[in-house]
Amino acid sequence: MNMNEKEIIELVHSTKSIIYNKELAHAVTVKGAADYVTKVDVAVQEYLRKELAARTPDVILLAEEQENKNLDPAKSYWILDPIDGTTNLIHDYRMSAVSLGLYENGQMTFGVVYNPFTEETFHASLGKGAFLNGEPIHVSHREALDTCIIAFGSAPYEKERASMLFPIFQRVFMETADFRRSASAALDLCYLAAGRIDGFFELNLKPWDYAAGSLIIEEAGGKITDWNGTRLPFLANSDILTCTPEIYERIKKLLKH
Repeated sequence: MNMNEKEIIELVHSTKSIIYNKELAHAVTVKGAADYVTKVDVAVQEYLRKELAARTPDVILLAEEQENKNLDPAKSYWILDPIDGTTNLIHDYRMSAVSLGLYENGQMTFGVVYNPFTEETFHASLGKGAFLNGEPIHVSHREALDTCIIAFGSAPYEKERASMLFPIFQRVFMETADFRRSASAALDLCYLAAGRIDGFFELNLKPWDYAAGSLIIEEAGGKITDWNGTRLPFLANSDILTCTPEIYERIKKLLKH
């Protein structure tokens, strides 16, 4: 791979002008229940696809707005969500991000998540720590559950699971200080890495939702697994649980259903 950290981050930053194009943002296609794609998603993905292919021809692209088949864990992948938080973008909610991760040798080796509306860039390289706009970040390490803020995903694409999920939400809510819901899993993961929240959980996230953020969390001192405590697959969907190490086991127990 012949791109360094700075070059990857600068490339992701260069998508800002596409994301700020309101005409593209309001050109919406419905993919499924509460699941949308805009021309921004498509344009950002196509732009990054071309740039990454030119600079790193040996790395395969795994991305949201395309068909992904026959994935081989022995190969290297860019894992891309061109816009995480598409519904937010449509509503001008300004909690949307580009998420790009590099998967090599069975693990994530680089991740960057960029919110162009706040100009916040979270990134991490394996073994080198996690950063926000170039400054080191760490998880909160709060221990008292009743002082912790937990973010969650409500599975809006699978509303038939609400009867299973909402009792879990209630259990977690009653044991903690409060909830947050941003509707951008990539940003929730980064907010945990930065100590802004203390835990996050969501069902059935796609690889591009969590790949980059998972490395940022681990490099910031957090713990991230599926709901059963199993290592993440990175190239497949997963139910995601991430917390500060101090509260991880207690939150995992509350998620049992």
